[in-house]
Amino acid sequence: MARPLNILFASPEAHPFAKTGGLGDVSSALPLALKQQGHDVRVIIPKYRSVGQVKRSIKPMGLTVTVPIGPNLKSGELHEGRLNRTVPVYFVGQEGYFDRDGFYGDAEGEFPDNAERFIFFARAVLEACKVLDFQPDIIHCNDWQTGLVPCYLKTTFANDPFFKNTRSVFSIHNLGYQGNFSNRYLPMAHLPWNVFTIEGVEFYDCFSFMKAGLVFADQLATVSKTYSKEILTPENGFGMDGVLRHHQNKLSGILNGADYGEWDPQIDTHIKAHYGPKSLKGKQECKKSLARKLSLKLTDQTPLLCMVTRLSSQKGIDLVVQSFAELMDQGAALVILGSGDEHYESFFTEQNQNYPNQFRYVSGFNEKLAHQIIAGSDLLFMPSLYEPCGLTQMYALRYGTVPVVRRVGGLADTIKTFQSGKNQGTGFLFKSSEEVKWLSLLHKALALYSKKKVWRNLMLNGMAQDFSWEKAAKQYAILYRQALKK
Repeated sequence: MARPLNILFASPEAHPFAKTGGLGDVSSALPLALKQQGHDVRVIIPKYRSVGQVKRSIKPMGLTVTVPIGPNLKSGELHEGRLNRTVPVYFVGQEGYFDRDGFYGDAEGEFPDNAERFIFFARAVLEACKVLDFQPDIIHCNDWQTGLVPCYLKTTFANDPFFKNTRSVFSIHNLGYQGNFSNRYLPMAHLPWNVFTIEGVEFYDCFSFMKAGLVFADQLATVSKTYSKEILTPENGFGMDGVLRHHQNKLSGILNGADYGEWDPQIDTHIKAHYGPKSLKGKQECKKSLARKLSLKLTDQTPLLCMVTRLSSQKGIDLVVQSFAELMDQGAALVILGSGDEHYESFFTEQNQNYPNQFRYVSGFNEKLAHQIIAGSDLLFMPSLYEPCGLTQMYALRYGTVPVVRRVGGLADTIKTFQSGKNQGTGFLFKSSEEVKWLSLLHKALALYSKKKVWRNLMLNGMAQDFSWEKAAKQYAILYRQALKK
């Protein structure tokens, strides 16, 4: 039997301490699943201002890390908390970098010192290992904010005996966010200029944190099989497709899981009534409760469509805006929860006034309301132009909320087209080239909604799907052992 591994999970986010999207969920659920399989896994994230607002016990450890930033030395204090009382979470505190509203930016845009902030964090991850006397077999890094960790392991720390047996895995959660900065930050990071090449961290004369992770990690992972193929193409590679094709032999696609400890209508503490495959009665109570909460006027025959999403072009919001009047003419009600680009927020805020009984937009993100919306809706709409994995559609399936999605990335891997004659499939999919057809597809879905027996079968098909983290955690353990052979 293979020995358990020592794993440090380095991430810019981890729910419930810091979350902007799916990465935050992954960074708590995957470590917990790995822990359940016997590994010694620990998580490390920055100590943002929001961390102190979470009602969890977070204590200073009395330990300090010191990081060289250009000609200066910056210190950070380590704090500790727990995930489900089992997985240690270390927080790197540094008031100048992390004690502010927002993780990566604010209403005015991205923070101008993001390069410096995450140079500090990446180096602090390694310094923390030493201070904690925790020698990881694997450091699992996530997205560009941790991309310098594999680079440091292969350069600055290459001859450090403490990390002699440490290997790195780098996960791409969204290739569209790359952390590309001026090359003047290379000396600030204390990295040698010989890494600033086309084979190294150079990307169109920028210092790319994402590329650093892709080039220097021992193994690469992304969050679905389909997305792992899509990013090898110019259409979806965001300029990195050539780099990824060069390193294709170390790239794997492992589908994210859903945390059913948090997302299950049979135990969900956020929703009005519990329900499950054996009794769907509670779902109607959830729908009525949501309608009251949002002041929507629905009949028993009105299908309720929802979106819980970031408002950005990537998420296909333009499609919704362009077709909004036609969508409302379909007779369904629509709820949108999310924040993002100002022009989208302004548009949907205006539609609140135009369709007060049929439409509701709620700005921002509210975890409790997100659960209530998923539980109380009949359909989920995800028209993303690309979607590395997507978790919301997995949650929706478990809640009997039928997905209508674009056939991309993880959406293609998790939703199967419903065939009512065969009672097979879990939702409705349209191709990128079929944007003009999505309203007719939605019309088809709404027509099926009126056929209660068929619709119930469709709901039950979705609720029977199992995307738990156990399978993914086993696949990651295999990937970690492959990295250790490097």
